[in-house]
Amino acid sequence: MRREPKQSTENDTHREFFLECEKHWVFWSLILVGGFYGAYTFMVRGGVFCNAQTANVVLLSMAIGEGDWNKALYLLIPISAYFAGAILSEFLAKRVKKFHILRWDTILVGFEIPVAIMLGALPEDAPDQICQVTLNFICSMQFNTFRQNEGIPMATTFVTNHIRQTGSNLVKAIRDKDPKADLRWKMHGSMILFFLAGGILSTVLCEIFSVRAVWGSVPILLYTFIRLMIADRTYEKNLLAKVPRGHS
Repeated sequence: MRREPKQSTENDTHREFFLECEKHWVFWSLILVGGFYGAYTFMVRGGVFCNAQTANVVLLSMAIGEGDWNKALYLLIPISAYFAGAILSEFLAKRVKKFHILRWDTILVGFEIPVAIMLGALPEDAPDQICQVTLNFICSMQFNTFRQNEGIPMATTFVTNHIRQTGSNLVKAIRDKDPKADLRWKMHGSMILFFLAGGILSTVLCEIFSVRAVWGSVPILLYTFIRLMIADRTYEKNLLAKVPRGHS
């Protein structure tokens, strides 16, 4: 019997294209590292979280309210580092694109590798602020650079919004039978799980290796960097000028 040729569907012909730096696996890898960093600084580098600045702004307001100006000035350091990281990543993304060699996204992940190695090599009695401020800076650049996970706005350094989006979209998926909401709650939920896994891994390594535990993030970063670099130099070489979603 003669077989009819397969008809292309609308989904086949209009399937949305995403750059490698926008893929699910990249965001899972980076939020795994984000959870790793947070647990690391809390466990062995001063009992603080480096991933976001909400807590530091609250502490700053309390210090000002109490008239503790020394503490207030100190808290401006990590907040300023986070601020500077956002500015620098925005500036460098435009500059790097002109060279058509690697994406800024790829370079940033590659830059994190020697930084993590350097932080792990610091002696245990080194000031915790060195590690805290450095990771504040790194997390800010990562947060500002990786913005959309296959079209879904997401953060790779903290999970507050992921928790909200998981709950909100789960209700929409059940109540409204919305397929987009069904995808979104699963993706945001997966980001929470990977962040949690990063924190667990970091905690276990900190118990064994103390300040050297940060080296545990290096294999994850190296794997991500290599795959992104391969994409930039081969099958996405002609797309280096294409701007990832979420950036102007």
